[in-house]
Amino acid sequence: MGLAADLGARAVLLGTAVLCGQLSVGWSNDAIDAPLDIAAARRDKPIALGQVDRRLVATCAAAALLGDIPLSLAVGTRPGLLHLAAVALAWSYNLGLKRTPASPLPYAAAFGLVPVVVAAAKPGSPSPRAALVVAGIACGIAAHFANTVGDTAEDALTGVRGLPQRLGPARSTVVAGGFIAAAAVAVLVAVGPRPLPVAAAVIDVALAASIPSLLRGPAARRRAFRLVIAAVAVLVVAFVVAGGSKLT
Repeated sequence: MGLAADLGARAVLLGTAVLCGQLSVGWSNDAIDAPLDIAAARRDKPIALGQVDRRLVATCAAAALLGDIPLSLAVGTRPGLLHLAAVALAWSYNLGLKRTPASPLPYAAAFGLVPVVVAAAKPGSPSPRAALVVAGIACGIAAHFANTVGDTAEDALTGVRGLPQRLGPARSTVVAGGFIAAAAVAVLVAVGPRPLPVAAAVIDVALAASIPSLLRGPAARRRAFRLVIAAVAVLVVAFVVAGGSKLT
């Protein structure tokens, strides 16, 4: 999105800042949840398996977070602060919001900030099109609900009771599909009826409609997050190729 918005070399700087922020989020999540992951005997967590020390992971998370501050602000004060706000939202999820009915809020707000951050990095720091913010919010909520579907058993053991866990896997897949469809429509509204965005919207709406029927059974449900990520990727490619100039 940064390249499509003509940020030039600053797009690389922004990408580095985002990567650093995401490393801090991922590492902090595993460090914070380590006792619960060990209790649940999770086989997909290196700390729980004893392959890496929890303190080392926590130190790396803190270092990545501290490094993200100057990297973000180097892009610009306004976009930098907005990006750091998105990272803070992700940390708030890790620190406890994921165990409450408010669990979708950090995802919705952080994903919604993506076009805001990119637009703020442009000269004059304009605001992005509202439809793109809506698309970001919808993608975030879809990702959250899809991401929890494959961890239903583990979440039950560790006491994670976010909104998707309260609704259950079947309903969560329906919610994820619905928000993917909403995101596709929002991107189409933002960039106009061009061939590529129209094709992307059709693909994503069809995918969203098929998600509930495709994801029956515990093993199949683990594909939910990958399907949603693929759908989001289609939208991003469509926006960058056909509508990067429509950011603001």
